[in-house]
Amino acid sequence: MPQGETTDHRTEGVELTSQCGNCGGELVRDSGQFIDRGRLRWGVAGQCQDGPNAWCETGMGPAPEEVRQALLTRHGAARLRLADKNASLVPVLRALREMQHLSLGKARRVATDLEEVGLVGTSVEVANLADGLRNQSVTVTITPSRLTGTA
Repeated sequence: MPQGETTDHRTEGVELTSQCGNCGGELVRDSGQFIDRGRLRWGVAGQCQDGPNAWCETGMGPAPEEVRQALLTRHGAARLRLADKNASLVPVLRALREMQHLSLGKARRVATDLEEVGLVGTSVEVANLADGLRNQSVTVTITPSRLTGTA
């Protein structure tokens, strides 16, 4: 794995380079997602290698799409499914509503997806949702996936 990148179910990162918009030098950005105290978080730190420009930004919840796409492109996607399709959906709905602040109707649609095709996202997004489901005693499986749907 190239230097500056990490991958596990709790942290996933990627280093990207581009041209600095201010001076034309090389801009290096470290972008990633991680789970901190049970919450999904993201961060981006950038620095121009040829000038004084640097910044850092972080957030809680879903990462900006540019960060997600860089992670998915570099590391691939993961798919989360319910292990027991005959299990009660009550704890699934509870976990989805608590973690993702979904209406009951939307939580039911997401629970149906979890039963059938599964939810696809970055390994960190999927691991975070899996933790929330497991906290409600829901058994889940995580497998590598092609991109079709999102967690």
